[in-house]
Amino acid sequence: MIRILKDPRIFVITIVWMMVLVFAGTIAQKDMGLFAAQNKFFSSWIVWLWYFPFPGGRLTMVIITVNLLFFFFNKSIWKLKKLGIVILHIGGILLLVGGGLTAIYSTEGNMIIDEGAYSDFVEDYHNMELAVVNTTHQKFDSYTVFDQPMLKNGKELHHLHLPFKMKVLNFYKNCEPIRRDTDPGVHYKGMMKNFTLSNQPVAKEDNRNRPGILLEISGTGTTTDGIYGLFLGQSIPQSITVHNDLFELAFRRQRTYLPFSIELIDFKKVLHPGTNMAKSYSSEVNLIENGIGKKKLIQMNEPLRHGGYTFYQASFMEGQHRETTVLAAVKNYGRMFPYISSIIMCIGLLFHLCIKMPDLFKRKKS
Repeated sequence: MIRILKDPRIFVITIVWMMVLVFAGTIAQKDMGLFAAQNKFFSSWIVWLWYFPFPGGRLTMVIITVNLLFFFFNKSIWKLKKLGIVILHIGGILLLVGGGLTAIYSTEGNMIIDEGAYSDFVEDYHNMELAVVNTTHQKFDSYTVFDQPMLKNGKELHHLHLPFKMKVLNFYKNCEPIRRDTDPGVHYKGMMKNFTLSNQPVAKEDNRNRPGILLEISGTGTTTDGIYGLFLGQSIPQSITVHNDLFELAFRRQRTYLPFSIELIDFKKVLHPGTNMAKSYSSEVNLIENGIGKKKLIQMNEPLRHGGYTFYQASFMEGQHRETTVLAAVKNYGRMFPYISSIIMCIGLLFHLCIKMPDLFKRKKS
């Protein structure tokens, strides 16, 4: 078994197959979109092509890693002359391990801040959440949040802090609110009295979709029971009252709250001469942690790194009276692995070259 796993031909075959995946995934982006192609070809364990299963990107990288690890079972490599090759393989394994950590644990999102305001959370690019906020108390709000994996059709949602139950009737990946032209009936409540959520084809680019959800609330024993609808970007929040408690229902992008906050002091942009196109833009921010603020400048190609997060100047929005910055927030647990592995592989190549140099001079003289 060890003889098979350490066979160098496995490495060659998997590298060739990875090239095929990269080619197929790149071509598929035209019809599927970047995010869907990435999930199908590179972030999957198995990829289906013409009804046949093939190793996906993750499984392929695991096979390569295992093959490199079993390379160390070769007794012939544990010699001083081959120490450079051993170091080179160690660097390659570290590079693959870093890629695995990035693929599994890294998160991406954005932080949108108005000028003069601050934010302490990052919104995910793709995943949604259903938040039920008890706003009864004047001094604080109580949040109950259900993540997207729980928002499946037919799934019942309940919590000890909620005096009612919810059932997911329909989860829309992309929808559009359409005004009703007929009587909805008494079982529809809130916005659904005047609108209905129409299912729309899923767009190629995930950020162009408008997710929505249809919920049935029950267990209150009042006229609050009924069917409610929510969608991303809903301007008017959905509120319900149960036993003198006021709740707000919010369907929004999944939030990750940070132990610090960022205040936007000033946003600046520089235009190309004679055009309205931005040449560069930057955000002067105040990083607040434990009540202590530090002024930082985030520019294009000059991100802010703090608390394991990296904040990039991604975009901006302009209104009539204020400007808004859009910061891309990335948390990458394997960020240092490429640097470390590259240094190790360079050392291995240099060591191997120094060992082979005397033999090269001997061959030249002969």
